[in-house]
Amino acid sequence: MAARPPLVALKDVRLQDGPRPLFDGVDLAVEPRSRAALVGRNGAGKSTLMKVVMGLIEPDSGDRSVQAGTRFAYVPQEPLIVGDTLLDYAASGEAEPWTAEAWLTTFGLDPAKSTQGLSGGETRRAALAKAFAEEPDLLLLDEPTNHLDILAIELLETELLQARFAVLVVSHDRAFLNRVTDTVHWLEGRRVRTLNKGFVEFDDWSAKVMEEEAESLRRLTKKIEAETYTFYRSITAQRTRNEGRARALQAMRADRAERVRDLPRELNLGVDSGAVSGKLVADVKGVSKGFATSILPRDAGEGDRAQRGGGGGTGLALDASDAGATSAPSTPSGSPSPASGGGSRRTLFKNLTTRILRGDRLGIVGPNGAGKTTLVKVLLGELAPDEGTVRMGANLEPVYLDQSREGLKSDMTLWDALTPGGGDSILVRGRSMHVAAYAKDFLFQEAQLKQPISTLSGGERNRLLLARALAKPANLLVLDEPTNDLDMDTLDKLEELLEGYDGTLILVSHDRDFIDRLATSTLALNGRGDIVETPGGWTDFLRQNPGFLSGESRVASSEKKKSGAAATSDEPVAPRPSPLAPPRKKLSYKDARRLEELEKLLETLPAAIARHDATLADPDLYARDPKAFDVAMKAAEKARAELESAELEWLELEEKKAALAG
Repeated sequence: MAARPPLVALKDVRLQDGPRPLFDGVDLAVEPRSRAALVGRNGAGKSTLMKVVMGLIEPDSGDRSVQAGTRFAYVPQEPLIVGDTLLDYAASGEAEPWTAEAWLTTFGLDPAKSTQGLSGGETRRAALAKAFAEEPDLLLLDEPTNHLDILAIELLETELLQARFAVLVVSHDRAFLNRVTDTVHWLEGRRVRTLNKGFVEFDDWSAKVMEEEAESLRRLTKKIEAETYTFYRSITAQRTRNEGRARALQAMRADRAERVRDLPRELNLGVDSGAVSGKLVADVKGVSKGFATSILPRDAGEGDRAQRGGGGGTGLALDASDAGATSAPSTPSGSPSPASGGGSRRTLFKNLTTRILRGDRLGIVGPNGAGKTTLVKVLLGELAPDEGTVRMGANLEPVYLDQSREGLKSDMTLWDALTPGGGDSILVRGRSMHVAAYAKDFLFQEAQLKQPISTLSGGERNRLLLARALAKPANLLVLDEPTNDLDMDTLDKLEELLEGYDGTLILVSHDRDFIDRLATSTLALNGRGDIVETPGGWTDFLRQNPGFLSGESRVASSEKKKSGAAATSDEPVAPRPSPLAPPRKKLSYKDARRLEELEKLLETLPAAIARHDATLADPDLYARDPKAFDVAMKAAEKARAELESAELEWLELEEKKAALAG
């Protein structure tokens, strides 16, 4: 069977960007109905290359050929949504209005919704709906999973696998690329290498390529060393030395210098877990949280949303503002909350009981608007629960990386962001570093330090957030969507860093591969008030809780109950307790009293430790009164040991109490 001609092909394309070329002889071809990934480091030029493929940027040299009649659709990293309604926007290109309306509904959006005030997830879904509605021959997607929740990502995967058009996608989401791609174009060293297999094969292939290139560079270096010795030391060479041989040596040196210059710079990440926290990080008992629908918070860019039926059966939900007063869920009991002034109330999660211990790695997953960021703030004590209690452990030094990028004003410079107190140095994990040296660890050029943050790419802004967060000692690290806009090499470095981190990690992410690699347990919220905890990562959660996020398991269970009730009686019959059932047990009087004593100790000991630490913080104490310094030091050490012992004993009794209660 003859090979099909490519929809678009680039041959020996070169493009200058500043003093050095961005592309230097790029070859790339996109076949009909292929699903190709375009991968490479931040700053390699992936987005620019996609625009060259589309014809939006003219290369300096080289050829671009396009099959006659080929139609393109493009979803950039930051789509601009214009028009009065989403339908106006989606139908503003080559799409028919009814096709645009159908795709908006498929992606869980109300076609009549205004384009103003959209969340990040809504913006992304609207742009995808418009692109699909245009029925292109080639769809180009630049980081399409950013701001999408897991349900929306899985929907996008399904639609791409069923599509009849070709796809060229830039993405950092390994799980997404593993599922949808059959070709990989790797932009590295200003050229493109192509793997005619899916991304699942990429890591092994790229490692082999890099090994071969490293060996080639090693051989070139050895050859230069030998030739240099011969050229300058050999008597024979001195007699026969000529300009041709000198030019050949110079060319080899220039070749090596260019190869070394093209070697990727390494991100230098580090984290200090600070002082050791107590064994217990957080004890959560019966915690519930909700909001009156009129004051629903924006949950990290995708508003807390009322669940809406329809949407083509996708399981996606609309923002609460879309649903209106009639569709907003009520309290768990079905009646309005008194606190809401008689209005409707939405429960984000209810009756959560869990325990976070030192060294745990907790992943938090769920749809946009389910309440993940709200849950984090409740766990950190920034928001009070409606019901239940959250008791934080002792000696916690939390650092919170907020995905909303609050604190990064567009007009401030990178220098300002890294040194909010002014000056030219930054305290990095206890030692002073010049801001330029620290910025270099995160791959920022010195020239960028005085540029406004508005000029930084999404990946650069996320690296800046990491730089600010990781400069501080933290024994509790909370990362809310840390993977957005980061390239895979940076993600690998971040994963490697977090794997070796000996503090406690709370990770909110839609990146399934990231959760799988790092989480020791996973908390999932489904947007309907339910919350479950599963040991392990995303794959373990999915296996043990099928349909939890989409609601399929709940529907099936409901139907089963209805059919079972119909087969027996029209009225439900309450189950009778078995006369042989053993009575519920509880702690002995001695253990119950000891538990009360321990809970009091856990409240008083942290305050005692803080008092001793305040005494020791006096820089003149040792010189003024060595005996008092020694007494305070020993008292602080004793209190910390008592707290550690009390926490362990308390945990043992709590586990015993839970086991007895059945």
